[in-house]
Amino acid sequence: MRERQDRPWNHNLHFHRLVMDAVADADGAVSALDVGTGNGQLAADLRGALPDVTGVDVDSTVLATAAARYEGITWVEADVMTYDFGRTFDVVASVATVHHLPSLPDTFRRFADLTSPGGVLVIVGLARATTLRDHLLGAAGVAQHQWYSRTRTFWHHSAPTVWPPPHSYREVRSIASGVLPGARWQQFALWRYALTWQKPPRLDVA
Repeated sequence: MRERQDRPWNHNLHFHRLVMDAVADADGAVSALDVGTGNGQLAADLRGALPDVTGVDVDSTVLATAAARYEGITWVEADVMTYDFGRTFDVVASVATVHHLPSLPDTFRRFADLTSPGGVLVIVGLARATTLRDHLLGAAGVAQHQWYSRTRTFWHHSAPTVWPPPHSYREVRSIASGVLPGARWQQFALWRYALTWQKPPRLDVA
């Protein structure tokens, strides 16, 4: 039997690599915002690559846990939809958060506004299966979950669960195409999708 790996794993941690790949491709990035940071694992991963990282969440308890565990990160207890950060960020990342927020179009617009010109926005989200392809990917996700949970140290997160998600994959993709033109769409097993969008750079006017 394959030896179990010690690094904690769950469905959300599995996709941190997508965010970090986007950071690696974001030339000159120095700052990042982790939306819905929870226990702070993604913010910590980002801090390993960038010097200026902020994690925002509405849950004071998980933020306190994150602050006690990880140093060098700015922790903000606030609603990302209304809080005035007074700045933008080279990387805006959100994993398994957007389905908790009330309006998906408004959420995408808000995240775009928080992204610096030339910066990158990465959203990993959950959506509802409605097509045959969706259900086939879901079935593959069951098998993938069984494999990873047996060969990794499974970590149960403390975040609240919303199931089923309010939007289908098709609806999410349609909304994104209107709000985040040119965004890259990826759909995975483990009931997740990813949107990666680069904000157009600011045009200097002579």
